[in-house]
Amino acid sequence: MMPRAARRRPDGPPAVELQAATRAATLPRGADLAGWVGAAGAHGRGTVTIRLVGWREGRRLNQRFRGKTAATNVLAFPAAAGPSAGELGDLAICLPLVLREAREQGKRPLAHLAHLVVHGTLHLLGHDHDRPAAARKMEGREVRILRRLGFPDPYRAQPAARNPARNPARSRASRQQKA
Repeated sequence: MMPRAARRRPDGPPAVELQAATRAATLPRGADLAGWVGAAGAHGRGTVTIRLVGWREGRRLNQRFRGKTAATNVLAFPAAAGPSAGELGDLAICLPLVLREAREQGKRPLAHLAHLVVHGTLHLLGHDHDRPAAARKMEGREVRILRRLGFPDPYRAQPAARNPARNPARSRASRQQKA
């Protein structure tokens, strides 16, 4: 049996273009968008554009592309031409919502933002969570990537959560018990 060839990762971080489309676009100190995109596996796959949006644009995008009236924390738009054209895709991140969720869930804003950048990048790379098995696989990948980056498991309940009844980051085990 022949050994599998190791996948070579290009040197340096992937290309990330940042668009700040909201006044509330102050990133948490220590944000490493390109490092997080790269850790999710986007090295050498094309440019990722990350657009930081406010409440209004977040609601408008979520309504237009998902039919939901409220803003969502991250939307992923894979490039239509695919990575071969030099673009992997776009992430729209509603930064005020991300900061509010972090506060409500007792998470560090930096850790929550890192999770959503990794999550969105995995979507750009073709991962999804539309079925339970796919969700478990994607969540496991996210947890491993974030652990390597020094962040806690985003799916474990945070002890300092201010309002646990609204904490969507409850543990996988509690979600599985309800299923």
